[in-house]
Amino acid sequence: MMMSDVVVVGGGVVGLAAAWRLLERGHRVTVVDPRPGDGASRAAAGMLGAVSEFAFEEEALLALSLPAAERYAQVVADVERASGIETGYRRTSTLVVAAGAADRTAGEQLRRRQEELGLSVRPLAPSEARRREDLLSPGIAGAFLAESDHQVDPRRLVSAYLAALEGAVRAAVCRATAVALVWEGASVGGVLLDGAEHIRADEVVLATGTSACLEGLPTGLRLPIRPVYGDVLRLRAPAQLMPFLTHVVRGRVQGRAVYLVPRHDGEIVIGASEREDGKTGVSAGAVLQLLRDAAELIPAVAELELVETIARARPGTPDNAPLLGRIAPGLIADTGTHRHGVLLSVEAAVVVADLIDGAPARAEHAAFDPWRFSEPTAVPPETASVRTRSQEES
Repeated sequence: MMMSDVVVVGGGVVGLAAAWRLLERGHRVTVVDPRPGDGASRAAAGMLGAVSEFAFEEEALLALSLPAAERYAQVVADVERASGIETGYRRTSTLVVAAGAADRTAGEQLRRRQEELGLSVRPLAPSEARRREDLLSPGIAGAFLAESDHQVDPRRLVSAYLAALEGAVRAAVCRATAVALVWEGASVGGVLLDGAEHIRADEVVLATGTSACLEGLPTGLRLPIRPVYGDVLRLRAPAQLMPFLTHVVRGRVQGRAVYLVPRHDGEIVIGASEREDGKTGVSAGAVLQLLRDAAELIPAVAELELVETIARARPGTPDNAPLLGRIAPGLIADTGTHRHGVLLSVEAAVVVADLIDGAPARAEHAAFDPWRFSEPTAVPPETASVRTRSQEES
């Protein structure tokens, strides 16, 4: 039987961020995932868009997204120092552009709401936007600048987290599948792996994304995670077009959202569709639409080399807010981050670490309560007492 202070189930960027924060707090941490970083994190573009990704009726997310944006630079500096791996963190601002008049009107309505909430956005004339990015189409109808919205490369970030954790004395990465919670009386005391191995822990963090729930969750608890598939493209700019972009570009084209994220090595990430059709493969229609919309904003996209298409499922909830908080003694949820996982991960990690260290839940995080979708008759966390089939049989 293995021993750990905390087991984090899920090795995507959300789970790895939680593990890293807990390690920094002095906890012994074990991450359990058969293929760390191969889920939504593999496809993610890495926009840190607390401002530009804000949407109507998602005000509650600001309690996580704004502090996360401020925290990111220090987190990546610490992880890079520990791992020796550069994460692709760049302070490139985000340029938000509208392809047509209707897109401009929608964008202006959103910008007014952003300003009401105190978010920093600066309107730009189309001509000024084109001076900043000379490959922008001369037909764009409007633009604004989100200077505090930056980016990171999630694939590099995952590699850095894994290297830092695997190189630490008090951390481990277990490439296996957790199948069940192990209960000790009314508290969770670890997890059971698919090979029947038991990892004993004082706390278990569920950062499982869209993967199946473990056996042994409290009776009546409902964690309604749905897979929202996103198709993402990776292209490469030829030397004569470098630098292709100096900002992250987010746009609206006939009401559809599209973004282009430039990497320092010439890679351009274009995304992303949102599909709930259950199809795990890349959608040809989505690829076609993304390329058309990106080229509507930046015609030179047609000159890029298409090097990868990928689709992954992001963990969505009915209200598009995370499931973040204590489920039961010894059990914490850290999932359901939908399209915001890379950004929210570093602040969600602080919430998890604070709970494990005994801090009370904060009022501004009540909207993320993992029990909010459960029936009124559900067994409350403080009295939950369930046992896995393996325990009962033994």
